[in-house]
Amino acid sequence: MRRTRLLMPVMSILLYALPVVAQINDTLPAVVEPQIEDNRVKFTSQLRALRGVAGAPAPFYTYFWEFGDGTYSFEKEPVHVYRDTGDYPIRLYATNNYDDGKKPPTRLKKIKVGKKSMLAANTAPPFFKGAGSLEMITNQLAKPGEDMVLLLGYRNKEAHARPVSGSVMLLYNEKQFAQNSFDLAEARMYHEERSIGLDSLLAYAPAEAWRTPEEGSRAKGLFVAGGQQAAIADARPQLRQLLKQQMEGFRKHHIWRIDQVEQGQQQFMFLQLNTLPEMIKDTNAVVTITGLFIPDDPSQDVEQYNLELQIVASHDPNRLMLKNRRLNYRFTGRNRANIYKVQFQNTGKGPAKKVAVTVTIPGMLNTGTVELVDMKPACVWCDSAYANQSCIDTILTKDSIQFVFRNIYLPGTQQEGINDPDSTMGYIRYKLRFNKGMKKLPFTSSASIVFDKNEPIYTNRSVGRFKRGLSPGVVLGYNFLPGSKPSDILPQNYVLGFTLSEYKAYRKYFQWELYLQKSRSYESFEGRRTGGDTVINGAGYKVEYRDAYLKQKVLALEAIPVFLRYNINSFLVAGAGALVGVEVERSTEARVETYVQRPNGQGLQQLTGTRGPQTESFTNWRGALFADLQIGLVRAGPAAGIRFLQYSNPSHQRLFLYASWKL
Repeated sequence: MRRTRLLMPVMSILLYALPVVAQINDTLPAVVEPQIEDNRVKFTSQLRALRGVAGAPAPFYTYFWEFGDGTYSFEKEPVHVYRDTGDYPIRLYATNNYDDGKKPPTRLKKIKVGKKSMLAANTAPPFFKGAGSLEMITNQLAKPGEDMVLLLGYRNKEAHARPVSGSVMLLYNEKQFAQNSFDLAEARMYHEERSIGLDSLLAYAPAEAWRTPEEGSRAKGLFVAGGQQAAIADARPQLRQLLKQQMEGFRKHHIWRIDQVEQGQQQFMFLQLNTLPEMIKDTNAVVTITGLFIPDDPSQDVEQYNLELQIVASHDPNRLMLKNRRLNYRFTGRNRANIYKVQFQNTGKGPAKKVAVTVTIPGMLNTGTVELVDMKPACVWCDSAYANQSCIDTILTKDSIQFVFRNIYLPGTQQEGINDPDSTMGYIRYKLRFNKGMKKLPFTSSASIVFDKNEPIYTNRSVGRFKRGLSPGVVLGYNFLPGSKPSDILPQNYVLGFTLSEYKAYRKYFQWELYLQKSRSYESFEGRRTGGDTVINGAGYKVEYRDAYLKQKVLALEAIPVFLRYNINSFLVAGAGALVGVEVERSTEARVETYVQRPNGQGLQQLTGTRGPQTESFTNWRGALFADLQIGLVRAGPAAGIRFLQYSNPSHQRLFLYASWKL
């Protein structure tokens, strides 16, 4: 019994300590274990145990090795042969896929190679997928708070017999997003590249005809990328203008000088990017990093390469991406095409022969408008394929599209002999158009992916949204008092106003209004006084009566800072809000009509006198609460409405009848 009492506190301490131990283990760095034999090194590693996510495929690591001599590998346990002796800094970037923990930190490991061999031969991973001189890939998708490596490769294509020199420009942190996405922490160079400024870049450019990028795109790279072809421009000023236009879309840029790249030679720059924690909160957003290759030789093309990266909350190689996720509703209609991309990766131990990608389609999009833009692996349509040929088929329903790859060979990441992660990946890029009469609402899509007869893998949800946009409008109306009025309040006036609101809001939205009220001249009877005497031109007269009148003219300004409206449907809207007003200028003129007895009993004579006018500015501040009802094309277009206002200072009511037009 005593032992049990002693064990209880110990067990409690252990139970409380377990989460702490797990947290510490979660931050253990990747441990590199090299096995060096002369100049041949086999690399292995020790990583923390993976913790799978419930319902997800089995977790696994992907690897990116940087060997410290300008070469790299994606293999789990690569073997590398060094040409020269020396100390080499080794870095391993391990990425945990389908794991609920943190990515293992990278810790520098230095090794010493003591033997030199000019016969060293390594099988370089395939890098360039296109025909260009510059491409980029990353070792992982962009996850806020994690670092990643941007591998920038450039080459002298075999078509150029002479050595190539020029500049490489990197552009990142797009201005279209409020926050910065990346910070360039370190640039590791192995071929004497050096950082230069824009003026230095232009100084190397000869004053001859240049080739500049034109519109176009291609999908290459480890994840998602685009490139552009070239067209002839004029001269060095044209290059300056080109670079200025490219830089206008980004907050950050870096330029490096490269010299004497031999024919067929490929060289790499390792750029370590910190993915900032405060970056885009939308983990389905797609950011672009742009690279430019500017050769000194004017007969060669200036090339552009766009690397598109999706922001993710977790590392999952199977993703659904929407190219433009923030649309302008004003310029979006039935002909607007939404470009989606479903990316998939076979993470199994063997190849897949069939891949079925089923995408759920939101009701705002029309499945009948689907257009297949690109795919990997490239296939023919199944209805035109011969027996057992690799092909693709589509199955359409009202709310889904299924793309089926048949008779293909897609290797698995855990398959023996597979060293290129790109070979295990595929994608479908397609276009969809909106239905007629679409609503200004978010639209959500997701996908499931089945490799052969395995269980489906479900992707993230991609949500498209519309920008709020601004809708200016004009109002012309007439307001009047339905009952009795205070003495200094004009009974009615015409109103010209301006409105500002969200463009074609679907349901509730705020609207701001400003009105200029210029009244007609208004004269009011102030009272009559009878009897009395007066002297006119030295003669005495008996006053029959005097009538006093007050003539007023008011220029007023009213603003509505709070006005909440609700679109009941496309033709009826109700709202309520608060108004504040001030008399910008009030002009007051007093007039007296006096009726006196003519001499000798010849009847009454009218005499008129005026005093003023007197002008006051910015006086008589008033407030009001109101309710509003409007009918017509209330989201955008002409409409008519009625508004009841309850004023204070002084208290009175008004009715406002108006016509409006929102653009």
